[in-house]
Amino acid sequence: MQIQTPDWVKHAVFYQIFPDRFAKGLQPLRRVLETVPLEVWDAEPTLQGYKGGDLWGVIEQLDYLQDLGVNAIYFTPIFQSASNHRYHTHDYYQVDPLLGGNLALKTLLEKAHERNIRVVLDGVFNHASRGFFFFNDILENGPYSPWLDWFKVTSWPLAPYDGDRPANYEGWVGNRALPVFNHDNPAVKEYIIEIAEHWLKFGIDGWRLDVPFEIKTPGFWQEFRTRVKAVNPEAYIVGEVWGDSRQWLDGTQFDGVMNYLFTGPTIAFAAGDRVQRQYVESPNYYPYPPLDASGYAAKIQELLQLYPWEIQLTQLNLLASHDTARLMTIAGGDLSSVKLSSLLLLTFPGAPSIYYGDEVGLPGGIDPDSRRSFPLEANWNLDLLKCHRELVALRHRYPALRTGSYQVLLTEGLVYVFGRSLPDTSVIVAVNAGTTPAKVNLAIAEANLSSDSLQVLYGNAEIYPSEQGISLGLPARSGCVLGSSSFARTYADRT
Repeated sequence: MQIQTPDWVKHAVFYQIFPDRFAKGLQPLRRVLETVPLEVWDAEPTLQGYKGGDLWGVIEQLDYLQDLGVNAIYFTPIFQSASNHRYHTHDYYQVDPLLGGNLALKTLLEKAHERNIRVVLDGVFNHASRGFFFFNDILENGPYSPWLDWFKVTSWPLAPYDGDRPANYEGWVGNRALPVFNHDNPAVKEYIIEIAEHWLKFGIDGWRLDVPFEIKTPGFWQEFRTRVKAVNPEAYIVGEVWGDSRQWLDGTQFDGVMNYLFTGPTIAFAAGDRVQRQYVESPNYYPYPPLDASGYAAKIQELLQLYPWEIQLTQLNLLASHDTARLMTIAGGDLSSVKLSSLLLLTFPGAPSIYYGDEVGLPGGIDPDSRRSFPLEANWNLDLLKCHRELVALRHRYPALRTGSYQVLLTEGLVYVFGRSLPDTSVIVAVNAGTTPAKVNLAIAEANLSSDSLQVLYGNAEIYPSEQGISLGLPARSGCVLGSSSFARTYADRT
């Protein structure tokens, strides 16, 4: 079977937004929020408090995202819910009124698509909430409810709030606030798939699936894919799976997963012994122990051999998310670790995803601290923002950084060099994660490059001719991208 994935994802740079924390809209359509008590925007976040970010605010920040080079947004859940993160869904057909309702989403889709920015929503289909109508009917009517077989009730009475009594129904990871759907019930499967179809017809561009590995009903995700692709063959389906995902990436289910198998080794190499273990031991994606260049190469080559190339190009690569501590905090505030990790992210096969605020150096420990409000401009790290803008622009300018082959060219101590190649162009990416300057020799013929046309496209490296090809000088804790600037001009002329 030939695996097919959405072509646009291979050229996408995603930006993950936690809607309550990114931006407050300024326009009058936010009337519903005028009298709502909210936490102070830049105060420390709490587990249950709301900051008041909404989709109108995102609309007003689309110019910022476009300037950053973002052409796809992944939102954590936006549907009506009784939690600031909105993983406790009340109504799958209504955007939360605090976020602006369905009108705000419709307007956002129109404005984003005008800028060629795609929008992917978070589908929480393993479980609902105590406020979800079907489950609430069970709470009200007990064994007389017509929706009993939609959930996994074991006995009576139910105890949805009293932690001293057994819940008597299955909640996700034992959380009685999150009743688990009975996916073996055909009506439940149909209901969930119809939700996915509805919002695709509304105009979204794909689904990120929350804990899809929990749904074990045979054929569930295969039918989900078939129906989703029938509505939009280019819809993106990406699953939240933290480890080896081969059973879901066979071409019949997901187009990709959140690629934490890239996250862990990349941080372990770029940050090394700067990693603050207390922020990464749960959940386990292993950005430790420190890796040298050969250790990192082994991890990356193992990852690249795990899935077909068509799947590799539509993986969602990331350095942090709402489920992890932020990279700046993981690295103990070390800016070079963030820069080197970002360089490796934005030059790797697959779609890079920037967690909102990471591009300006927003810190944050584990949840809820990782969900801080987007900082005021006065608190931005402008050097880091410039780094992100340059790397994203480079990725857009050089097709080899998006779909080119990946070849490790050199591993020497803490120096890691790889090439990305297409038939008509190649680039070289080099990282010195060490604390002293390094000089290495590269046989650049392996990367289909000539020393005559080679230039530094990003970074502060020095290039010298050598018998093998070039000698490359790298400052401590730095990285660079090498390529032909003439190709960039030619490619720009063609496009």
